[in-house]
Amino acid sequence: MLSQIKDLAANLAPRLIEIRRHLHSHPELSGQEYQTAAYVAGVLSSCGLQVKEGIGKVGVVGELQGQGTDSRLLAIRTDMDALPIQERSGLDFASRQAGVMHACGHDVHTTVGLGTAMVLSQLSEALSGNVRFLFQPAEEIAQGATWMVQDGVMEGVSGILSAHVFPSIPAGVVGIRYGALTAAADDLEIVIMGESGHGARPHEAIDAVWIAAQVITTLQQAISRTQNPLHPLVLTIGQIQGGRAPNVIADQVRLLGTVRSLYPDTSESLPEWIENIVAGVCHSFGARYEYKYRRGVPSVQNDVTLTQLLELAARESWGDSSVQIIQEPSLGAEDFSVYLQYAPGSMFRLGVGYRDRPNPPLHHPQFEVDESAIVTGVVTLAYAACKYWHHSLPLLNPGP
Repeated sequence: MLSQIKDLAANLAPRLIEIRRHLHSHPELSGQEYQTAAYVAGVLSSCGLQVKEGIGKVGVVGELQGQGTDSRLLAIRTDMDALPIQERSGLDFASRQAGVMHACGHDVHTTVGLGTAMVLSQLSEALSGNVRFLFQPAEEIAQGATWMVQDGVMEGVSGILSAHVFPSIPAGVVGIRYGALTAAADDLEIVIMGESGHGARPHEAIDAVWIAAQVITTLQQAISRTQNPLHPLVLTIGQIQGGRAPNVIADQVRLLGTVRSLYPDTSESLPEWIENIVAGVCHSFGARYEYKYRRGVPSVQNDVTLTQLLELAARESWGDSSVQIIQEPSLGAEDFSVYLQYAPGSMFRLGVGYRDRPNPPLHHPQFEVDESAIVTGVVTLAYAACKYWHHSLPLLNPGP
């Protein structure tokens, strides 16, 4: 079976690169992936899959019927959206849309998902059960997975797999992570309300800028003194709005930020913990405040059994030297975690880095990938799917 998958993927490689370059040249922002979705639907239909469009607003679902009788349904998820970044890669097939770029590799994800569907559609007689391909919009704004779930894509799903490109891992290598892969990501808004006054007479006013600075400093200091240092927590105030003139004391400052954490108990306590600090600082200096804390996506927690499945598929496909066990999670966020509230799943890191030159990080205007990684992703996912319905998985000594 593995040799068939590899042969099919190798034969498809030129077509897959063509698909990826088309998608890269025509990126679309979150929630606006209309042309991408139509293109994806066309490819899936040509492979004989049952296709549904307009799922999750602009998502696409493809159903592949296996010839076996196992009732378990495997889902494979890919995302399709681009970022509001002006591309500076210099590629011949660079973005044709000003200010929009596939700087997070979702064009590769979509291509890998399509390639996996193309390969498995030719091996349906070997599949013991059915596979559902999810092509999701709006991952970058952490809403697409929720839209897809609301439209029922997880009904009947017993397991779900996914991949995400990683430029710090070389092409040809598969990164496997047991347990927490990404962080929970929440949004924070604080409005400090003081009293305006003349910049020369601060004692007659309540300086919202100064108090906002105290809030930011106190929050950062409190992390190191009141939070468990073994449970990673990052709080970033990324936007500050306030003030009217250099010689006028501001009466209002608005702070916007993000909060990232890995452990559910830490995440659960954060809204009250942050508000207590804000309230204490404001009350000390006579200010008032407004506070909003919006829950985002939870942490991606990879299921042990399905992570073993991916690791085994990668080792058998590419050899032990091409599998990297990732020792540390990322504090980035991924709304793949939303699907994991409904079924166990696992996401692996697909190495796309060049070995002989620097690799700009994700979300960089010069981000680029080694396209040989596409076949690596297709073979790994397709072979893992074929193995999914086999009950006995060897214990592979999962990492931390």
